[in-house]
Amino acid sequence: MNVLLDINVVLDVLLNRAPWVNEAADVWDAHHQGRLNAYVAAFSVPTIFYVVRRQNDLTEAHQAVRICLETLEIASVGRSTLELARQQAGSDYEDALQIASALEAGVDAIVTRDPAGFAQSPVPAITPAELLAQLPLENPPTEATE
Repeated sequence: MNVLLDINVVLDVLLNRAPWVNEAADVWDAHHQGRLNAYVAAFSVPTIFYVVRRQNDLTEAHQAVRICLETLEIASVGRSTLELARQQAGSDYEDALQIASALEAGVDAIVTRDPAGFAQSPVPAITPAELLAQLPLENPPTEATE
């Protein structure tokens, strides 16, 4: 399963935000275990840097970016993404840009704590808990080749 992580889920992990950090961390762990492929939209990375710097410090902000780049797949954002976002219904351009990024990356779902913000999305928006409920507990064993 391929998913795009909304910025709130990424920040829950990076800033250890209770009470959401446990489910968000479980999503990251599932990505590390190969049970899903987690993406973050490229435009979210500078915002993550900004928020972490404001709440912590410059060193933590740089570390947050490093973690995102080393851990997650990056959904590119170009002119076509920006145009697609402009065509989305709704008044929140950032959410529309998440939707457009998800569409262009071809993911199965957007993982967010705010599914209501994605009510018009053609890509299903689910919470971390809903995603975790859909995943197998572990990777299926691979068949040995002879």
